[in-house]
This record gives sequence, C-alpha cells and structure tokens, in this order.
Amino acid sequence: MATSRTFRRVALVGAAAAIGASVPAAASGDVRADTPATVTTVPARSGSPTSTVDRVADFYGAYIDVLFDSGRGRLADSLRGHYLTEQLRSSLARWEAAHHKDGVLRAKGVPIAWKVVYNDSGMGHCWTRVTLTWQDSGNRVHHTQLMVQSDLATRLISGIKAA
Repeated sequence: MATSRTFRRVALVGAAAAIGASVPAAASGDVRADTPATVTTVPARSGSPTSTVDRVADFYGAYIDVLFDSGRGRLADSLRGHYLTEQLRSSLARWEAAHHKDGVLRAKGVPIAWKVVYNDSGMGHCWTRVTLTWQDSGNRVHHTQLMVQSDLATRLISGIKAA
C-alpha cells in the first residue's frame, strides 16, 4: 500500500514537472536572468465621482496637465471654478499676489508627477496629502507635500497648505 502511494506521488510530481516545462516562463512567473524582461506593469487608474480623495486626484491631474500643455489660462481657471470653493479661490488670489507663485501648487513651474493619498477626516472635512515631484534644470528630483482640505458635503476643495 505504501509503495502504491509513493508511486502515485512520484507520478504526480513527474506529470506536474512535464506540464510546467511546457509553460512559458512569463506565464508561470519564473523569470530567469538569461531571458530579457519584456513584461511591463502598467499602473491602473480608477476613481469615483462620490469619493472626495478621487476628486482631489482628478483636480490635480487635470490642473497639472493643463499647466503643462498650455499654461495658466481659461481652462485652468475653469478647473479652479469647478473643484474649488469660492472662498478658497479668493484666498488663493490673495496668496498668489503676495507670493508670485501658483497657489494650488504653492510653487512656480509645473511638477513632473503628482500623487494623492487619504490623510484624515473629521468634522465634515477630509484631508488628503498631495505629493508633487519636481525636476530642476540639473535633472535633480525633489518633492513637496501639500495638505488639501475638502468639504465632505460638497466634495469641493476648501483649503490648501504646505505640509
């Protein structure tokens, strides 16, 4: 009886090895050093119009795209009008006049990347942490972080400050 069980295990392992040998390395997850890595993982992007954090990410993504493509103009102002509270837009105008920088980014120029993560919520507000990635003329990369406050009832951005 023991010999029969042992035989079946050996046969099963042999069959699995034979099948595994015919499966391509990329399909089995086995990547060897001598085979070039051609599989690239593409990050998934998704969101929901009811998520306050997603709306902050949508705003920063669109706003940075517009600044990168065509600079500050009518479309950037329209995005501000759609995503920001009126009070924040007034506050940003005063801040920008005093600091001569973009108040949404808290800097001059356009970042090369952005990332938005949930930070905290309470008392009718949600706070997200926005990380902006910048590249200077010497190709050095640095990051700035912003704390962005949104009103949960309207999902509009109501505050931006350097973290």
